[in-house]
Amino acid sequence: MRMEKRLERLTALILAGLVLMLSAGFFIGEKKVFSENENRYLASFPHFSPERVVSGAYMEDWNSWLADHFPFRDFFVGAKTETETALGKKEINGVFIAEDGYLIEEYREPANTERIAWTLRKFAGELGEGQPEPKLMLVPTAFYVYREKLPEHAPWRDQMETAQALYTASGMEAIDCSRALLTCGEENLYYRTDHHWTTLGAYQGYLVFCEKMGLEPVPLEKLIPQVVTEDFEGTLYSKSGDYSHPGEEITIYTNPADRLTVEYKDTGEITDTLYNMEYAQKKDKYSLFLNNLHPLVEITNETAETDRELVLIKDSYANSMVPFLVRHFKKIYVFDTRYYKDGPSAFIAEHPGITDVVLLYNMNTLDTDTGIRGIY
Repeated sequence: MRMEKRLERLTALILAGLVLMLSAGFFIGEKKVFSENENRYLASFPHFSPERVVSGAYMEDWNSWLADHFPFRDFFVGAKTETETALGKKEINGVFIAEDGYLIEEYREPANTERIAWTLRKFAGELGEGQPEPKLMLVPTAFYVYREKLPEHAPWRDQMETAQALYTASGMEAIDCSRALLTCGEENLYYRTDHHWTTLGAYQGYLVFCEKMGLEPVPLEKLIPQVVTEDFEGTLYSKSGDYSHPGEEITIYTNPADRLTVEYKDTGEITDTLYNMEYAQKKDKYSLFLNNLHPLVEITNETAETDRELVLIKDSYANSMVPFLVRHFKKIYVFDTRYYKDGPSAFIAEHPGITDVVLLYNMNTLDTDTGIRGIY
């Protein structure tokens, strides 16, 4: 009996000690602003006001702050995910644990298709007589192209069925690369731990782009490849909490014939490259393409094979395709309308040299992309 009592007391002391240690660590430990693993900013300390207490927002902020700054959070998140996968769970936080080491983000039934179609039609209508007819390129994700790698009972929704509806409703000419991605026979078209296509996947999209735009694509063997990192851990690595996946390569391609001037209009920075290699040393390595996020990037190629000028309105999928496009255009104006607030249609009207307009978005984030609302 005495031994049982001692064990009970020892257990209670250990548990109390752990609680005290975690509590002390919670309030004394350094609070991170940004999570490298999750690639996001963590919740800031709750701001008190009577109105926020009444609305319930104050307690919601406390819950978020406590969850984001819990001691050893990364360890516990990883341990939880490892336990779930060991028990056979194939979907974690909207990410499927797929075959061949792939993490594939689920595709939910879109809720804003009609609004997006209206916005695309309005943008096309804003372009006046004599201005270029816009084209629309909607890129499928690994969920569509690597369907056979998904877990057996993963719910299936056809991304390109939605894409075809948007092509029709927008009235724009389609640049549809879905079949090329399905049938090209290449591997590694998408990253295993990230939601983007790889540079090789972007090249397949580029080939279809050239076909639709009347351009002669540059053969891949004429470009100079360079592996700039071998330990890329992407957004799905972070979102799933599955930290068991090894890092992967990012390969970039350069054309020795190009002579580029790249200007970031928001910062005034001017460079001669489309890549910011500082990001290769950070968690967010995909941002090395076009130096992360900018409202407007103006790219001039002194040695371009044509005098054509392109407006490219896009999400981050386009960033890894732009290096292939610069060979064919004297100028490319790259718009991210999540941050560009003046409307590309007005810009196009003010620049009569523009000959081509293309909108490029991936299907998985199209439904919630706030940039769509700002394209006109």
